[in-house]
Parts: sequence; C-alpha cells; structure tokens
Amino acid sequence: MSKRSHEAMSGGTIVLFDVDGTLTVPRKKADDEMLTFLQDLRKVATVGIVGGSDLVKIKEQLGENAPTEYDYMFSENGLMAHKAGAEIGKTSFKDFLGEEKLKTFINFVLHYIADLDIPIKRGTFIEFRNGMLNVSPIGRNCSQEERDEFEKYDQEAQVRPKMVSVLQEKFADYGLTFSIGGQISFDVFPKGWDKTYCLRYLEEFKEGGNDHEIFESERTIGHTVTSWQDTIKQVKEIFPKV
Repeated sequence: MSKRSHEAMSGGTIVLFDVDGTLTVPRKKADDEMLTFLQDLRKVATVGIVGGSDLVKIKEQLGENAPTEYDYMFSENGLMAHKAGAEIGKTSFKDFLGEEKLKTFINFVLHYIADLDIPIKRGTFIEFRNGMLNVSPIGRNCSQEERDEFEKYDQEAQVRPKMVSVLQEKFADYGLTFSIGGQISFDVFPKGWDKTYCLRYLEEFKEGGNDHEIFESERTIGHTVTSWQDTIKQVKEIFPKV
C-alpha cells in the first residue's frame, strides 16, 4: 500500500505525493489522467512530489519537465530538493560517510551478494545516489517479470531482511538507516535522512510516505491508497473543487 500526506497551513494547503503505487504503477510512467489531475490540483493547493528514486527516474515516470511542473520536487527522499524547478537543497551521502567508510561498506555488500545463493542475479547490485545507496540482491537490471518473481521469493526466503540484519550489526557505528521498500531492493542512508527530511524545506506550512516515517510524522496527515486511481478518488474527496 502506498501512502501520501498533506499538511495544512494558514490560508493554504500543501499535498505531498509518493510516486510508485500512488501516482504511478511502480516504476511505470504516469497515466495522462493522473498528470492532468495533478495540474488541476495545483489550482487549489500546493503540490509536492516526494520520491525515493533519483531525479532521473522520477522524470522518466512524471515527465522530463516534472521539476518545473510541480511546486516542490523532492527526489532521494528530499536530499535533492527543487522549488518551481530551481534547486534549493542538496545533501551528499558520500560527504557524510567519507570515502574510506563508503568503500569498506560497498566492498562488504558486494562480497555478501557474491556469496548469496538466490535463483537468479542480473546487474547493478548497488546504485549510488547523491543521498543514499540502493542495494539490490538480484540486481536492478532485472526484468519486470524477474522483479515479480524475486518479490515472491523474498517473502519466503527473507533475503533482504536477513541482509539488512547483517549490515546493521556489522556497521552499527556508521549511523545508518536501512529501509526495505519496493520489490527488489533496500535503501541505505544516514539516520534522519528518511522522507521527513523534505519537511525542513516546508517550514512555512504549519503542521496539520519506505514512506512510514513521513506518513507517521506529527507534521503530516497520512493517507493510505491502493493505486493511482484511488489516489485521485481520495484527493477529490478532500478537494471537491478539483
């Protein structure tokens, strides 16, 4: 189940949307109906996108001009922040950890995956993003069918939870958080760099999302949705004029 959240402020409202499962089918392009709906929503509320993926992937789903078509665009959980298309913040995972610790961590992960006995492996086991690492035991180059099969396998074999448990113990002094989400991977980022990170750019909005933290934040009102169609339905119930 995907989640979205909105915050109320004096005189206006900001609506924050997750991407996969909320605005789109996971990793797919947004439907034209959804894109039109979001622009209609902007007429009555401020609209922000909060995605765990990097900006390139979000553009693939929401369009090349997405950063300029929404009031706020938060990629990598807000570690890359844009307002009306202009960059307003950028945070570096590499700078936080340092090259030596980063190398040690990556080497360990690659050795672990090399020794991992799972039905198939593809490519791109670690994706280095500006604010985090995305780790995939099967490799992000797998097909959608292979994604679906791994997700079923992982539910039984617990590949990702077991790997995260090992990493949490091995690197307990690194100050890292591990967030399992989606079908094939998990994110690694410093503690506190979850989706609530983007809220620091929204101080003008008074209190009224791998989305659990922002979904549960006291500053947001979280809504669980089952699909992008359900997102439209629920938002229209909140904003009848859309």
